[in-house]
Parts: sequence; C-alpha cells; structure tokens
Amino acid sequence: MNRELQVFNCLKGHVLIVGIGNTLRGDDGAGPALITSLKSRVRNSEKHSQLFVMDTGEVPENYLEKIVNLKPDTILFVDAADFNAPPGNTRSINAEDLEQGSFSTHNSSMTLVVDYLNRRLQAKIFLLGIQPKSLRMGEQLSEPVEKALKNIEENIIKCMS
Repeated sequence: MNRELQVFNCLKGHVLIVGIGNTLRGDDGAGPALITSLKSRVRNSEKHSQLFVMDTGEVPENYLEKIVNLKPDTILFVDAADFNAPPGNTRSINAEDLEQGSFSTHNSSMTLVVDYLNRRLQAKIFLLGIQPKSLRMGEQLSEPVEKALKNIEENIIKCMS
C-alpha cells in the first residue's frame, strides 16, 4: 500500500482536517478548497460527527490553540507542495521532509506547528501535499489539482463512514 493510502487508513477517532493555503494563488488554494467542500458534505451529519475541518489560510500557526482545544486524535494537514511531480499528484509528507524544507510554500512555519502540536497533544499528525500546476496570483485551481481534491475528499469520507 502506498503512503498516501496509508494516511487515509490512519484517520481514527476525532479527526481534524486542516486546509492550508491562499485561495488567490491558483493551486495554493487546494487546502482551503478541500475544507469548503468537506464542510458542505459533513454539516449536520451524525455519520461524520467525529470529523472536524478547519481552513487556516496561509497561517496555520495562528490556529494552534483552536486545534489544541478541539483535542483531536488525528490531524491531517493538506496543502500544495512542490515535490517535482506531475500536477495533481499527492504525497504523504513526514517530519523529516519538513525539516528539509520540502513541504508547501508555508514550510518554515509547518515545522514549528507540528512540533508545538506534538508537545501539546497526543494526536497522530499527518501531512498530505498536492503538487500544484500554478501558484500565480488570480488563477483558479487547475484541473489536475481539482481531480486530486475530489479523490482526497472521497477517501476521507469513505474512511470516516
């Protein structure tokens, strides 16, 4: 089983999905787009009562106490990440990758975010990167990234059902 699918099998207990990114910069808005879509699917659903979603924009570090207060068992961060793959590919990112600066356009803060949450919570923390096609200002999500988001969303819903 590849690492991306393993991430979805690890979403257990109270799960928090965190979308990171800037919706004004093309595929950098992938994380927030996922959160918007998930909100509409899980709102008022008893079947998904253990699933929480949060859009942190470009500054996940500003939401640390809100995350801690939710007391999640599992956290999945989703963001655009350049790992030199075709647009729309996904990759599970581990802590070592963060230290080498290879996760997202927000990589400097992500190391601090994960370290802080590891000190404050007993949660399992996962990061899922989506290879962007373009991060230019004023663009929409590219087709490959939209397809990846639909796949990620379906996997989350399936694993939480």
